[in-house]
Amino acid sequence: MTTPRWLRRLGASLLVGGQAVSAIAKGRIGFNDLMQELMEAGPGSFLIVLITALAAGTVFNIQVAAELSKQGASATVGGLLALGLSREIAPLLTATLLTGKVATAYAAQIGTMKVTEQIDAITMLRTDPVEYLVVPRVIAMVIMAPVQCLLFFWVGIWSGQVSSTLLYNIPPAVFWNSVRTWMEPNDLPSMLLKALVFGLQIAVIACGWGLTTRGGPKEVGTSTTGAVVMILVTVALMDALLTSLLFT
Repeated sequence: MTTPRWLRRLGASLLVGGQAVSAIAKGRIGFNDLMQELMEAGPGSFLIVLITALAAGTVFNIQVAAELSKQGASATVGGLLALGLSREIAPLLTATLLTGKVATAYAAQIGTMKVTEQIDAITMLRTDPVEYLVVPRVIAMVIMAPVQCLLFFWVGIWSGQVSSTLLYNIPPAVFWNSVRTWMEPNDLPSMLLKALVFGLQIAVIACGWGLTTRGGPKEVGTSTTGAVVMILVTVALMDALLTSLLFT
């Protein structure tokens, strides 16, 4: 019985991730490449995160505020939105957006280099492909995923407050007081920890799938799709694990 290819690729991705972390610990970081990857994972993705956060905060709040206002509990709207965003919505949606925007680029770029034998050329020049290609991408995602998540959270809260005030006449002071009352001190650090772990997963799996691409240019598309599916599945499983560890 042969091992499924996706399982072999997942194992290879974990080995690549281990090599990347080891190289980072030893300080083998190409800062020129790092700056380029930071721009792609950060400012290059801000707009999509901003728009989605505006929509998510407003839509979530319309649903919650409508029901709570009927029950006479409109003073709890801000707190519920803050908890929902910080504990689940912000890290998970940010990871999904970065998977669509950044992970696809990583898998396609590295997959194209693999099938056109550029990675073999890099190896012949006595350069480690993991250090050259994977390390900058891993660092960029580990730094920028929490930054993007924090941006998502604050924009989502702000859009929720504006929609509460405009649609349900909930005073801003009442909304923000509810946010302060309901949120616990460890909610934001836990949110950022989730985002950091998701960022590491996204970079490692996307690069791993790129490096294990075989065949011609047609396989690059298949590889990119496979990377996205695997990232979404593993992020969902990791989210369940982290939520049970952090919030129970």
